[in-house]
Amino acid sequence: MPNDLDNACLLNDAASDKAVEHQLMEEGYYNIYGAAGARTEMPGCSLCMGNQARMAPNSTVLSTSTRNFPNRLGDGANVYLTSAELASVGAILGKLPTPEEYQQYAANLDSMSAEIYRYLNFDQIEEFQKSAEEGKRIAATEIQDVAV
Repeated sequence: MPNDLDNACLLNDAASDKAVEHQLMEEGYYNIYGAAGARTEMPGCSLCMGNQARMAPNSTVLSTSTRNFPNRLGDGANVYLTSAELASVGAILGKLPTPEEYQQYAANLDSMSAEIYRYLNFDQIEEFQKSAEEGKRIAATEIQDVAV
């Protein structure tokens, strides 16, 4: 993906938690990310805190995290805190979009809102149902042991 500075544009993705990662895998998005050359990180704060992944020195980064401070994502990294939509447009274009470029893509979001904006229904995900049942069983056993 070309950008204004003719540098490489990299897409890194870190799902907010394991439940989101699971859903993205189930829906095939990780395959799409992989085919596009994206690097997927551990779910959670791997990128936002610079724990496992760091950007190249002096990079420009569009981040959907909620905090920013100098060198958080890499030495001299210029980090812009953005919405998921703006970060997505930036990934498509390979640069921080102009307002006009953003609006061109944003105009299509409303027609896709039913697909884009939805809550994860954990009660409908089999893996999480099993984990919840196991958690209830463990809690009930430990409560009984303590009560005796």
